[in-house]
Amino acid sequence: MSTIFQKIIDREIPADIVYEDEHTLAFLDINPTNKGHALVIPKQAFENVFDADIDLFAEMAATAVRVSRAIKSALNADGVNLIMNNGEHAGQEVFHAHIHVVPRFKNDDVFQPAKHTNYEDGESAQVATQIIAALEE
Repeated sequence: MSTIFQKIIDREIPADIVYEDEHTLAFLDINPTNKGHALVIPKQAFENVFDADIDLFAEMAATAVRVSRAIKSALNADGVNLIMNNGEHAGQEVFHAHIHVVPRFKNDDVFQPAKHTNYEDGESAQVATQIIAALEE
């Protein structure tokens, strides 16, 4: 899989790397939602959560925790959003798994307005049953 992220891992193109270990790399997004917006990627590429190795995904999550704490501290952020887009129709643009760590500040309104939906009567139970059945497959 040759993506822009693989080129960053291979040091073929520059990036502002903020963290690296044996399994993961974190660097600043070149098109940030807020300053300090970072991406956490696995060094061993997989496309998204649907083909993720669970242990490697756990390494990504651990790195996201470390980077989140550092961003909050360094930038005096009020919080962070962890976001992972999985699939084209979920907004995934680079098909190398990545977790966005987006620093948030009071009244920044970067993701507003949020869209929500409602279940019809009994619909949530039906959806839950479908998910449970898929987990048992």
